[in-house]
Amino acid sequence: MAVDVVTDVVIDRPVSEVAGYAGDPSHAPEWYVNIASVEWLTPPPLRVGFRVAFVAHFLGRRLAYTYEIVELVPDERLVMRTAEGPFPMETTYRWQPQGDGRTRMILRNRGEPSGFATVAAPVLAAAMRRANRKDLARLKALLEEAKA
Repeated sequence: MAVDVVTDVVIDRPVSEVAGYAGDPSHAPEWYVNIASVEWLTPPPLRVGFRVAFVAHFLGRRLAYTYEIVELVPDERLVMRTAEGPFPMETTYRWQPQGDGRTRMILRNRGEPSGFATVAAPVLAAAMRRANRKDLARLKALLEEAKA
């Protein structure tokens, strides 16, 4: 059973600011509730082939994983993919202008769990959806507070 979770939020900031902040892996621990640390495995700048390691805590477990950037269209889309571990994952950020300096950010996580994770896929998807909503709310608050 595949997991495909899509969440979005409208942020009262221009696309370039939202994409610049959210698309920089260094900021992930600031707005992702579950991400504890980030390590750049490839020197900047961010580009296709760039690799970054994350340590996260999710559903009571410590997860260490490496993402590789597979697609990057500045101020429009960022796609990262990992193939390691029991739950290969692809994460996509999309940024869409909403007029008046506002941005719709869409966060999509999809993957094909294997082993025990296959049985737990519905629970994983629900937990991911809850976490993603919190993450996007935090991102919105951080960026809109910076405006004030």
